[in-house]
Amino acid sequence: MMRDPEQTIGNLIDHQNASFIGSVDGDGFPEIKAMLPPRRREGIRTFYFTTNTSSMRVRHYRAHPQACLYFMDRRFFRGVMLKGTMEVLEDAWAKELIWQDGDTTYYPLGVADPDYCVLRFTADAGRFYQNFGSEDFAVSGPAGEEPGAPEA
Repeated sequence: MMRDPEQTIGNLIDHQNASFIGSVDGDGFPEIKAMLPPRRREGIRTFYFTTNTSSMRVRHYRAHPQACLYFMDRRFFRGVMLKGTMEVLEDAWAKELIWQDGDTTYYPLGVADPDYCVLRFTADAGRFYQNFGSEDFAVSGPAGEEPGAPEA
């Protein structure tokens, strides 16, 4: 049993140079894609990624918000899968939250580029794999708090 899932899993995630995101296509089939690591994470519940608004993945998430993330530590052959929902955010606060210098390489019009958007994943549950075994765990956030919403 993990003593502290948030610390164990957070540490695993922070040391990976790739993320895998899963979506559901228009025919109801799962699809997976390798991505750069999340730009921001809040515990092991909320994750933010950049992507193109025009992408196939954005179309998937708008139609079917069910999603999963997977992170793998190849060296120690362990990983974590998180299940939850993915939102497509195009609000200025979300875009500015994770914008980095150099992003104009991908989004030439800058932070307001209409082809730049934010994927916000919110986890509900997960499964941790290590030592050829696995363990399910729940993921919870602060009660009554909308994850990642701007301060009033």
